[in-house]
Amino acid sequence: MSIKVFNLSKTYGDQKALDNISFDIPNAQIVGFLGPNGAGKSTLMKLLTTYLSPTSGEAFVNHFNVHTQIKQVQQSIGYLPEHNPLYLNQYPKEYLSFNANLFKISKSRIDEVIEITGLKNETKKKIGALSKGYRQRVGLACALLHDPKVLLLDEPTTGLDPNQLVEIRSLIKNLGKNKTVLLSTHIMQEVEAMCDRVLVINKGKLVTDQLIDNSKKQQNFLVSFNKYPSLDLLKKLPNLLHVKPLKKQQFLISFSNNQQGAELIFDFAVSQNIKLTQLEQQEINIESLFKEATN
Repeated sequence: MSIKVFNLSKTYGDQKALDNISFDIPNAQIVGFLGPNGAGKSTLMKLLTTYLSPTSGEAFVNHFNVHTQIKQVQQSIGYLPEHNPLYLNQYPKEYLSFNANLFKISKSRIDEVIEITGLKNETKKKIGALSKGYRQRVGLACALLHDPKVLLLDEPTTGLDPNQLVEIRSLIKNLGKNKTVLLSTHIMQEVEAMCDRVLVINKGKLVTDQLIDNSKKQQNFLVSFNKYPSLDLLKKLPNLLHVKPLKKQQFLISFSNNQQGAELIFDFAVSQNIKLTQLEQQEINIESLFKEATN
């Protein structure tokens, strides 16, 4: 596993920013990391980059412990923070050369990452004169200098215009073919467009861990009955994922990859001698998963 988190918790005084979360991310997978403001996303990023130490539990990056093998972890990751720190009075090559010296990396690698990130035609401009999209590319180029196996990207597409979004999205998808990418974002469409998997965190707890393809195969139905049904019998329907009571006799009922969900619900109502007053299929997308997980 490129990233392994096991029963990880982080406490600030009396406040628990992360509460006993666990997940594994294999090689060459792009994972979207979602959550409301204050849910604990930035704390996890800081733990994985060794900027913070966990209160309890363990985390590993490329089999290196983030608490006891700090240098090895730092050598294994490329990090693009939300507020990309750049020297605006430098040229891209000048900035990358400065960072290459810190990493003790051959200067030939600079031309490679410039080519990878599409900066070739922008090297004669100072970073301060570049658009935000190209500044993000400079940050990504810097994160790639030492050819890390894992990329941690914190809000990499925030503030970009539609054209820049498409370009950075394509770049990240290409990088994800050979590297593990964990990206934190508030933009649901970016997760659907780029990611293989989504993790949702809420109040420090991991509440959803789902492959994107599986979410697209899932069927959700908003269902209301004229009488309260037997939940025990309702939960025995074939291919059922879960039943979530909403209000009065209304439920959110989810099936896995079953094209006959509506028929199953109708037959259930008939067998229980109750009437359906609502049967509405809900579109499955990352936004609906996020709302369901965080409400």
